[in-house]
Amino acid sequence: MNINMKNIDDNDRNILKALQRDASPSLENLAAQLSLSTNACWRRIKRMEADGIIARRVAIVDPEAVGLRMTVFVAVRTSDHSDKWLEKFAAAASSVEEVVEFYRMAGEVDYLLKLLVRDVADYDRVYKKLIKAVPLSDVSASFAMERIKYETAVPV
Repeated sequence: MNINMKNIDDNDRNILKALQRDASPSLENLAAQLSLSTNACWRRIKRMEADGIIARRVAIVDPEAVGLRMTVFVAVRTSDHSDKWLEKFAAAASSVEEVVEFYRMAGEVDYLLKLLVRDVADYDRVYKKLIKAVPLSDVSASFAMERIKYETAVPV
């Protein structure tokens, strides 16, 4: 998707910043907070949703509060770079709910996955699912010791 940044003005940026902080206020409260009319605020939000700038509105769940106390970054290397292999691996990784982020990389690692799991045994269960799906040259896991910064807001 190619969005023309000229379509986003300061009012749009303020709406985006406010919604990224907290999307729960009513439209009326949001508009008042930003010194906009309710209709203008609503139209801007609807336009940004239609343009794909606002992809979705979600609740952010604290992983630890639901028992997912371990963040694991999994680096995957493969010797097979075919479309068929990627299709199969992407389907397998995407079907595992513990995989919360999945990237194709440039450099020494081919793919990077971020997992949220309960413990090492839970990670091992996910690992076994992944290695059964497709042949992998190398899989290495790094376990996060501490989350220093976590931000869902995109700088606008």
